Amino acid sequence: MALAALCLAAPASAQIASFRHIILVIQENRTPDNLFQGLCTTPTACSTQPSAKQYNIKTTAWLDNSGTTNPAAVQFGLGYDLSHAHSAFVAMCDLNASGACAMDGAANVKCKPQAQPCPTKPAFGYVIPSQVQPYLDMVAAYGWGNYMFQTNQGPSLSAHQFLFGATSAPSKDDDHSGIFAAENPISLPTGCAVPTSWVWLINPKGAEFGKIINCFEHRTLADLLEERGVSWRYYGYNEDGIWMAPNAIKHICLAVGQDLAVGQNCTGKPFTSNVHLNSSDVLSDIFTNCKLRGVSWVTPDSFDSDHMNSVKNTGGPSWVASIVNAVGKSPCKNPDGSSYWDSTAIIVTWDDWGGWYDHEPPTIEAYPQGGYQMGFRVPLIVVSAYNPTPSGFISNTPEDFGSIARFIERNFGIMEGELTFADARSTTDLTEFFNLGNPARPFQAINAPLSAKYFLTRKPSGLPVDDE
Repeated sequence: MALAALCLAAPASAQIASFRHIILVIQENRTPDNLFQGLCTTPTACSTQPSAKQYNIKTTAWLDNSGTTNPAAVQFGLGYDLSHAHSAFVAMCDLNASGACAMDGAANVKCKPQAQPCPTKPAFGYVIPSQVQPYLDMVAAYGWGNYMFQTNQGPSLSAHQFLFGATSAPSKDDDHSGIFAAENPISLPTGCAVPTSWVWLINPKGAEFGKIINCFEHRTLADLLEERGVSWRYYGYNEDGIWMAPNAIKHICLAVGQDLAVGQNCTGKPFTSNVHLNSSDVLSDIFTNCKLRGVSWVTPDSFDSDHMNSVKNTGGPSWVASIVNAVGKSPCKNPDGSSYWDSTAIIVTWDDWGGWYDHEPPTIEAYPQGGYQMGFRVPLIVVSAYNPTPSGFISNTPEDFGSIARFIERNFGIMEGELTFADARSTTDLTEFFNLGNPARPFQAINAPLSAKYFLTRKPSGLPVDDE
């Protein structure tokens, strides 16, 4: 099927009982206040106490522990980077005497110059809206979550573990005791196939107290899916990188009977059968190969990541739009004759806040998990043929990465909270974004500067998605 056929429109069809396919697209390092100022096109479009038709975006008077600071417009691609380690969370949160985040410490978040010097108060910036227009159009057409929080109070490695397995703890017992992997690895490469890959642990009091090899052993969402006969696939680059969540799960990465000293390649059958080391393969599986799995985790090439440490990282909005458009216009059919558009939910979220300012305080969980949960707010876009409104649905329901896990569990007939991790501690499951009793709405394409053909024919960057 030629790529030009992506211009075809998808027809509407009847109701469904559940989705056949869920695609979780994971972007990086942004907050709603930083990335989505463009939603506030009218004086009443945004509010810090939003109604059902308002976005929770703060446009002025961002809190600073010396007063307030008005944000400055910044380029989407930037050559400096803000810390988003656990220490940066502590600085920005500025926990007050009542145990709540004051949210006035963003000026204390450290900045690392790279291709560009750090400006004054670098966390107080918002992206020029025209540079991320595909994201804004997605929100206007489909669904937006005002209160999506990352579950962990730290950076990418632990965030991706929560998105894949609802915890960054080394084991089930550690999760229940409030002990988690807190930071990115001390050095790269990482994962179970790298016996020198160490990560710092954090205890229930929020103190980092020791380190452990980045190889964990507990059940994940992938295990639950396999037990139900549901297929899954993880798309990403850098097999031994921190975004490759399956590489840190021993029974997925390593073959039976293997120890940690196996080089830098995962050889376990669950890994070799389900992990694709080219993110663009998801476009082929959606549109040409007709091999979309039950659940797909999708991470981008470095140039298509929203990470801010390179001026070249600007492909993200087009990359996400290409996935949405491929689903909406795919000629592929399911065994029952339904289309991919009629049977797929697309969830787009960002793994952590990236050090950027956000005005909305998280709710710190109870002991023992409260030493590392909850983290800051991140964007959430939900796309399907069954959004409750014909355009621009807005949810004011509190969500976190555990809510995504619960949605996947519920959709495939798994008891919500089955892992007993964040999926059990969360109380919501994204169901407000869907009305499966309605007929499928026609697909609304997302315009983007870069097309699916660009991503399918471009040579991968070969760079780590995140190398902090």
